[in-house]
Amino acid sequence: MQTPKKIAVVGSGLVGSLLGIYLKKRGHIVHVYDRSPDIRKINFSGRSINLVLSNRGIKTLQDVGLESEVLAIGIPVDRRAIHVGKDTVNEQFYGKNGEVIYSISRGLLNKKMVDLAEKAGVEFFFEEKVWDVDLTTATISIGETERGEWTTHNYDLTFGADGAFSRIRHRMQRQSMFDYSQEFMKMGYKELHIPANADGSHKINKNALHIWPRGNFMLMALANLDGSFTCTLFMPHDGENSFASIKTKEQLVNFFAKNFPDTKEVIPDLVDDFFKNPTSYLVTMKCFPWTFSDKVALIGDACHAIVPFYGHGMNSGFEDITVLEEMMEKYGDDWANLLNDYENSRKPNADAIAELSFRNFMEMSSKTADANFLLQKKIEKWFSDKHPDKWMPLYSRVTFSLQPYSEALAIGDFQNKIMEEIMQMENIEAKWNSTEVEQKIIQLLNFNYTQ
Repeated sequence: MQTPKKIAVVGSGLVGSLLGIYLKKRGHIVHVYDRSPDIRKINFSGRSINLVLSNRGIKTLQDVGLESEVLAIGIPVDRRAIHVGKDTVNEQFYGKNGEVIYSISRGLLNKKMVDLAEKAGVEFFFEEKVWDVDLTTATISIGETERGEWTTHNYDLTFGADGAFSRIRHRMQRQSMFDYSQEFMKMGYKELHIPANADGSHKINKNALHIWPRGNFMLMALANLDGSFTCTLFMPHDGENSFASIKTKEQLVNFFAKNFPDTKEVIPDLVDDFFKNPTSYLVTMKCFPWTFSDKVALIGDACHAIVPFYGHGMNSGFEDITVLEEMMEKYGDDWANLLNDYENSRKPNADAIAELSFRNFMEMSSKTADANFLLQKKIEKWFSDKHPDKWMPLYSRVTFSLQPYSEALAIGDFQNKIMEEIMQMENIEAKWNSTEVEQKIIQLLNFNYTQ
């Protein structure tokens, strides 16, 4: 326990709600503010990408005893199902036997997290717009409009967990020596929907992440508990094969018939979904510092928003909380040093998962349909199974371990250089699992480690 503080958390999303639980368990008074209505009272749909929960996020839930409650609303996923043609699906397992990620509806999980936070004693204030924070006092200002009348609320400490376009960060940006960048992808996304069968079962394998890779655009689907799938169409905003290029029902139907012919039977509401649901944007946001003295701190997307192609936006945000908890255990009431170590510990890892996520779009949209890439992954898995002490594939390091993201990225780059040499070996397609290849990898590992 720490000396109790009165703490405001701005943002009732996944990270804000879970942070509230952690702070409450430390003995603090916790008020969570959100400008939106209570998510438990609204229909949440139309602009979502299903969440993928993996080891880092699971650990954060485990540490406060919430793992089983959350996993109960998830579906285990152990493989990619890559739809390369009308009747061709290649499967690629993520890890070793038993290693899975969990597909969870964003809306369902957010409702669950708010319920759990309230049960823990966190107090929520919905439809309250926080426009500003005083960095020296942690006082927040709330009002109907940005230029209207505000009321102030005094706190000992304020956390900004209010997403990629955070108002708390916006205030921090107005100080000197604050670094900030945001980069939008030329790519957007739109939510589509595969309904359940009449008996409530899933139309396609529920334990796979389904990908239709088509180069500069792709379709993705993850299962929900009710038998449906949340699908996400990723495409450029403009140009050929883009959202802008599809203006009529006929253009849409023809586009899907040409590029995703095997979805005709499983997406019956394609036209309605496509023209009803908004086209959303993808942004990477970086900043530093994340804290101000012992009064204000950013967490989650508010300080490191990433694109969704590694499935680690939520997991990295939850891991922020794990590190913050470690610092609370280490420093107790010394909040200035606590927050300083938190931001310095997390910043390199937040940058690394941003880079990994950006790269993974290329892997999912193009490389998963490439025979050489699939062979490389098969060799890596084969070698890793034989020599788990010498090789862990990058995806497993990121998803099934707690190794810092920055270390995983560096080792992944090192391993990829080795694999580039292996893939150049003569007749590699025929001898990929031979003693010759095994010894060559070991030789390259030993040579590089001694350099």
